[in-house]
Amino acid sequence: MKTLNLLYKTQIDINDAIHIRIPTVGEVLDDEDGYYGLVQVLTAMPIDMMVQLDDIGIDFSKIDDYELFIMLFGGLRSQDTSMVFGDLDLSKFEPAKNEQNGQVVLIDREHDIVIDKLIHDKIATVLRRLHHLEKDIRKPGNDEAKRYMIEKARVKQRRERNRSHESQIESLIVAMVNTEQFKYNFEEVRGLSIYSFNESVRQIIKKVAYDNKMHGVYAGTVSVKDLNKDELNWLNNK
Repeated sequence: MKTLNLLYKTQIDINDAIHIRIPTVGEVLDDEDGYYGLVQVLTAMPIDMMVQLDDIGIDFSKIDDYELFIMLFGGLRSQDTSMVFGDLDLSKFEPAKNEQNGQVVLIDREHDIVIDKLIHDKIATVLRRLHHLEKDIRKPGNDEAKRYMIEKARVKQRRERNRSHESQIESLIVAMVNTEQFKYNFEEVRGLSIYSFNESVRQIIKKVAYDNKMHGVYAGTVSVKDLNKDELNWLNNK
């Protein structure tokens, strides 16, 4: 997919029929669980769901992210997905086989819209870009490593299940509003797009880190020679 310029956009066009909305911070706050749950499913890699897959007898290292998406799609069809897809009605999509390559696709025959592997990849790429999510493409080297990864994930899952539910974004908003570099108050931040807010968080983290390093340089406790060019340029948050 070509370079995405997202700062002032409210949606990204995947094609003529499928568009990804960029919601505001306020919209996400109003349905945080629903929104991030959708993002999680649409960007999921098999390794992210290794425990769930193992519980139903599927080897997470033997399927790809598109096959996982097809497996999870039934749950999406009954959900309100407007926060991500706008007025696209996923309930109209049904699995079908592409006779040319044998691949399973999802098709809305009424409107002649198809979601195939390429379209899914574009959707996931946009959502990862919006939320700075990285693809986890690790594969276990052998069966023993696979069992270890699954059991470790089970322990983590049980530990997280016992924790009280906390907002993913609320603490970031509080932190940013009380940071001198952030120029928005609690009400104003609701109007920012979630992408603009995420970018601001990353930029401010980099600026604060840069300032701290420069204090160290001036105090003589940090050598400029030990800093790489990215650490010396806070204007780039990539």
